[in-house]
Amino acid sequence: MLVLAIDTSTKIGTVALYDSTEGVIGEINLNVKQNHSDTIMVVIDTLFKLSKKEIKDIDKIAVSSGPGSFTGIRIGVAVAKGLAYSLEKPIVGINELDILAELAGKRTGKIIAMLDARKERVFYAIYRYFDSNLVRESEYLDGEIRDIVKDSSEEILFLGDGAEANKTLITELMGEKAIFNLKSNNIPRSSILAELSLNKEDNLFTLEPFYVNKTQAEREKENQEKLKNTYI
Repeated sequence: MLVLAIDTSTKIGTVALYDSTEGVIGEINLNVKQNHSDTIMVVIDTLFKLSKKEIKDIDKIAVSSGPGSFTGIRIGVAVAKGLAYSLEKPIVGINELDILAELAGKRTGKIIAMLDARKERVFYAIYRYFDSNLVRESEYLDGEIRDIVKDSSEEILFLGDGAEANKTLITELMGEKAIFNLKSNNIPRSSILAELSLNKEDNLFTLEPFYVNKTQAEREKENQEKLKNTYI
């Protein structure tokens, strides 16, 4: 099975071609100031050319469904759904935090994958390995760093750009109990996304971005509805 994986949930856009038998055929990570909407199709086209594959060869499309950048998530999901529809291929959405957690590398102990939400807030989830299987122990959450790590009595491995952005604060709060991966290991890998998608499938028409919390537009709409109801 040949999978095209697309991840634009963070500032680094990443796409991969992954074969269920051969492994990674090709993977491109792109970190530029342009919006993902300006680059993602160019990167996908380049990936196929370098891999000497054609887009009609793929069997499935995998996409990061978020959380992360609201705009980035929408772009990635829209592109993936458009390709799946036009090529008549199955599609799978995988949570970005689950992708990040796989970077822990079979480490024992508590793992927290984090995506930066600014102002000392992160999107996060808690994981742990049991019998070599990565298990998520929490819901997908949105919270403040101080609340997340308070009263922690064990070492925690922190992953993701949320951990990188808040490393100083986390270290101040936890000291040596805070463990961080190397910077290069905090980058989501679309090849991991592809591998996680192998035995899964979503409904093309119901697959939606996963935000954890509401977008600004959604909050404004909700406030308008509340004001409207006040005067009824």
